[in-house]
Amino acid sequence: MSAVIGLVAGMMGGLVGLGGGVFMVPLMTELLKVRQHEAHGTSLVAIVFTGTIGAIAYGLQKSVDIVAAILLAATAVLTARWGAKWTTVLPEWKLKRYFGAFLIFVASLMLLKPYLPTFHLGTSLWGKVISLLVTGVFTGFLSGMMGVGGGLIMVPVMVLLIGLSQHTAQGTSLLVMVPTGIAGAWTHWKLGHIVLHIVPGLIFGTLVGTSLGAELAHSLPENQLRLVFVVFIAAMSIRYLTSRPSEKNSPKV
Repeated sequence: MSAVIGLVAGMMGGLVGLGGGVFMVPLMTELLKVRQHEAHGTSLVAIVFTGTIGAIAYGLQKSVDIVAAILLAATAVLTARWGAKWTTVLPEWKLKRYFGAFLIFVASLMLLKPYLPTFHLGTSLWGKVISLLVTGVFTGFLSGMMGVGGGLIMVPVMVLLIGLSQHTAQGTSLLVMVPTGIAGAWTHWKLGHIVLHIVPGLIFGTLVGTSLGAELAHSLPENQLRLVFVVFIAAMSIRYLTSRPSEKNSPKV
């Protein structure tokens, strides 16, 4: 079952430039009955492999911006550890609701992108650098806390502010997930939040699924790919917005 979960998460992750954690976490808690905190930590281990394979697949299509990836990872690696530690402190269900509202906002911007005036930072080099560094701060914290790759934040910023194409933004996002995922997973490991016996199946599934998803992504026109991304994050926002206090969502004390 863990291999099937990895396959589904990997395909969606490779297709829309995400690590697949938004699929792995709920599937592990519902189907494998893994505790919420353990699902987050275990998901990050698989995301490291998702990011690696996905970045290679996008890189072969010349759809990775190395400089942007370095800037994002520079701050994301630091905050991923903080996010992982906070999983034992804050009420996760409330954070999910806030994040769900953010996803709806992002989906709206991405849907309206073709009709918006030039919105990115143009030739302002320092503006782009600062935007990427700040985005890395939020991405790393979100990744460590929620057990996701952070593509939901990185991709829209790179498309809307930096001016990268959808394909390049997704490939760059996957590359950033590798060092960020390692930092977050290591902290979760020290907190005892990783279920080792399901990791091999998740990794195998994500390796196969990510390759398939990344290849499919390059067969779609950019407008269609953007629509897939919008539909996906809008659907995920419903789950976050409807989160309620429960035993699984309560932080450990």
